[in-house]
Amino acid sequence: MSARRKKSRSSKANQLEKSTSATDQAMRKSSSDESMAVSSSLNTSIPRTPITSRTPVSSRMAMLEDGDEELELNLLGDQERREARQGLEREEEEDLADHPKRPVSSKDKRAMMLLCVLYLIQGVPLGLALGSVPFLLKDHLSYSQLATFALSSYPYSLKLLWSPIVDSIFSPYIGRRKSWIIPMQLTVGSVMLYISLNVQRLMDNPENHVNELTFVFTSLVLISATQDIAVDGWALTLLSHENLSYASTCQTIGLNTGYFASFTVFLAFNSVEFSEKWGVPHLTLSGYLRFWSIICYLVTFWLLFFKKEDKEPATEADLSIKGVYKTIWAICKLKHVQSLIVVHFFGKLGFAANEAATSLKMVEKGFKREELAIAVLIDFPFQIIGGYLAASWSRGDRPLRPWIWAFWPRLGFGLMATFIVYYFPTPPISNGFFVFLIVHTVLSSFSSTVQFVGISAFHTRISDPLIGGTYMTLLNTFTNLGGTWPKWFILKGVDAFSVATCKVVEAGTEIAVKASECVSEHGQATCREIGGSCVTETDGYYIISAGCFIFGIIFLIAYIIPTAKKLQELPPLAWRVKLS
Repeated sequence: MSARRKKSRSSKANQLEKSTSATDQAMRKSSSDESMAVSSSLNTSIPRTPITSRTPVSSRMAMLEDGDEELELNLLGDQERREARQGLEREEEEDLADHPKRPVSSKDKRAMMLLCVLYLIQGVPLGLALGSVPFLLKDHLSYSQLATFALSSYPYSLKLLWSPIVDSIFSPYIGRRKSWIIPMQLTVGSVMLYISLNVQRLMDNPENHVNELTFVFTSLVLISATQDIAVDGWALTLLSHENLSYASTCQTIGLNTGYFASFTVFLAFNSVEFSEKWGVPHLTLSGYLRFWSIICYLVTFWLLFFKKEDKEPATEADLSIKGVYKTIWAICKLKHVQSLIVVHFFGKLGFAANEAATSLKMVEKGFKREELAIAVLIDFPFQIIGGYLAASWSRGDRPLRPWIWAFWPRLGFGLMATFIVYYFPTPPISNGFFVFLIVHTVLSSFSSTVQFVGISAFHTRISDPLIGGTYMTLLNTFTNLGGTWPKWFILKGVDAFSVATCKVVEAGTEIAVKASECVSEHGQATCREIGGSCVTETDGYYIISAGCFIFGIIFLIAYIIPTAKKLQELPPLAWRVKLS
């Protein structure tokens, strides 16, 4: 084995000497840009010394022997880089043959359980704000009013703005991450307790309390987003380096469990018809919120008194608030980070209409909330399986490959959902159609889970643990924002492109009066007051869905696929910046 490595390194030295003259010129030309691409080590607190063309070959070879093969590849030409990378991959395969993959340690298993619980607590308020509450409000509000409430989900996508504060300010006595997780979870529990005591007043006439509902749930999501910053950073040090890819699996399991508990399980048990049919207690929103506020308190007290946070490695880097903001700016100046941001910002637009409005349209067509809840509840175990499989598929030298592949079925199922809404049968629906909806939900969600876990694993892989919370949050912010920012425009667009009329019959003559909308109870009641029937002649949902789908296909082929293939070929060190 040793002889093979010496031979491989000797070959790389020859390649390096051949490319030195060409590299000298390139390095001088881009020295100012390269200074921002120097990594700090994953294992030590000392920033790695950049390998430049001015470094003697003997010194470069010494660095290679210390494990900087990936960075050295950046100094070679394209053909030489491919040949050298193949040599490194053969060495890695030989190492794996000599050192088989170790089983997950008991410490990592306990860490995974803790991460699942912490992400679960995040998922509960998200499931309420993004899932069940909009469905409870659907019969009372128009799509434009629902768009206003949808703003409550935005803090989760904008947490980058205050993540440097979370990364920089903490109590060494409590722990860098616990300093934020503990107060945030106590606040989440308190806000949920407040909502439970006022929910009757807010939900009885929601059209008169849209702004207050939006403010309360925005605050809840804001606090949960702050906790998420700390948990993302803690995940990078809780798990051992070889098991970091499972952090995204824990996130998937925890967030999905909390989300589905607040969305599907709650909607089912909140339905009077479901409770009477199956003989189960009727669950109110007030009781559900009180239950989870108690869980938040219990988990927080356990963290405070029984869970000790390991001290993170010391660093010479500037981790002040100003320093972290400067680091964010330095990361965003990297060309490949900018390309990834563009992918995230527009990549989900192709199926945004499906995710924002399809379920609401199905309920409008007569699909019962409890039936929708059952369909999604059946889908839950498949999402867990999908999360595990996606984590396995995302390992290796092409971590974005499953994420790219999953775009096609996700776009296809989004288009299929539009046709399902268009041809939705008159209720009650048959058992066969209900089974079809379940199959569609499972397959659509599976492709979504593969993408979520795949891109999260990629983010975990390239993030620097020295600024782990901020780096992970920076990348996840644009991922979440890509799915959040279109929602307001889509719901507003559904109303804007819809044509509704109130048809009134007077003296045997039908008169069509233009109506603002025929979706909410208020819109229908306004029409009934003048003795008419509200009819939607043109549904803006189909126009918005078609536009999103066409854009999604074009953007996937023209930009996402070629860009993602280039990004996954970059070594992890290319994603780091020098921490001064």
